[in-house]
Amino acid sequence: MREVAILGVGQTAVREQWDRSIRQLAVAAGRAAMQDAGVERVDAIYVGNMTSGLLNQQLQLGALVADHLNQHGVEAVKMEAACGSAGSAMRQGLLAVASGELDAVLVIGVEKMTETVFKETTAALTTAADADYEIIHGVTFVGLNALIMRRYMHEYGYQRPDFAPFALNAHSNGANNPNAMFQEPITQRIYDKGRIVADPISLFDASPIGDGAAALLLVPADKAPQAIRIIGSSSATDTLAVHDRHDLLWLAAAEQSVQRAYAQAGV
Repeated sequence: MREVAILGVGQTAVREQWDRSIRQLAVAAGRAAMQDAGVERVDAIYVGNMTSGLLNQQLQLGALVADHLNQHGVEAVKMEAACGSAGSAMRQGLLAVASGELDAVLVIGVEKMTETVFKETTAALTTAADADYEIIHGVTFVGLNALIMRRYMHEYGYQRPDFAPFALNAHSNGANNPNAMFQEPITQRIYDKGRIVADPISLFDASPIGDGAAALLLVPADKAPQAIRIIGSSSATDTLAVHDRHDLLWLAAAEQSVQRAYAQAGV
C-alpha cells in the first residue's frame, strides 16, 4: 500500500445559502481544491452526502459534480454514511490511491439543509436511525442523543452546566474561522441560558443545520513530498439501533477505528 497525501483543499462558507444550489456548493469546493493542488484532471470524484435525495430531490451527485467540473468520463459516485458521509468518502478515496488503482482522487463533502421546513429536515436526518425499531416510535436524532446524555449524567454525576466546555470550545474555534456558521464566542452564562431542545440537550449542545461544502485532493505521497501525509486512517461500525448496544455510553466503533488508525501511525 502506498502512502497518501493531501495535495489541495477547498471550502465554502457554511451558512444559509439560498442563492446557491447543492451542485454549486459542491463544485465550488471541488474546484478550489483542484486549483489549490494545481491539478486539472482527476481519476475519480467521491462525494459524501446524506440528505440530497430527501431535501434537494437530487441523487447522482457524483456524475452531476463531475459534469460541472469538466471531468467527463471519470469514476464518480455519491457515498452515504449519515453524519459520517464525507469521512467515508475520504476513506474510500484514500484506499483507492493507497492501493495504486488511482493517482488523483477528489473527495467532496456537501450538504444543503436550510431550504426545507424544519419538520422535513428533522425527518430526513432521522432516517439515519433504525427505521423499524426507532423511527417508527417518533424518536429523533437529538432525542437519541438526549437519552445518552441523560444516562451519562446519571452514571458519572454530572449536571447540564458541566457540558459547557464543549460548546465554548466549538464557538471559540468558529470565531477564528471566516467560513464558520457562527463566528462569535459564547460564555458559560450564555450557555446556561440556552433553550432546551431535547432535555437535557440545549441549543448550544446541538449542531446547527447549514449549507456548505469542503473538498480534498488526494495523491500518492511520493508524488507530493511537501504535501500533508495521512499516516493513519480507519473506520468501523457498531449496532445501528442504540438499544442493541451492550453499553449505551461505550462508542465501540470509535474505539476500534481509533485503535487501528493509531496502530498504522505508530502512536
